[in-house]
Amino acid sequence: MIIIIGAILGAVTGALIAKRRKGNTADILQYAAVYCLMFTLASLFLTIFLYRGIA
Repeated sequence: MIIIIGAILGAVTGALIAKRRKGNTADILQYAAVYCLMFTLASLFLTIFLYRGIA
């Protein structure tokens, strides 16, 4: 569940950043995809740490 929330949050964040920088549609999609991947990877590690009891 944390991973899905991270992916959605990353895509929205990336799209908003690209839109604020006045990017065209391709820029917005690229930023959304990259931020989605970064946030998903970060939330994956967070989930692993929480389930293993490291955090």
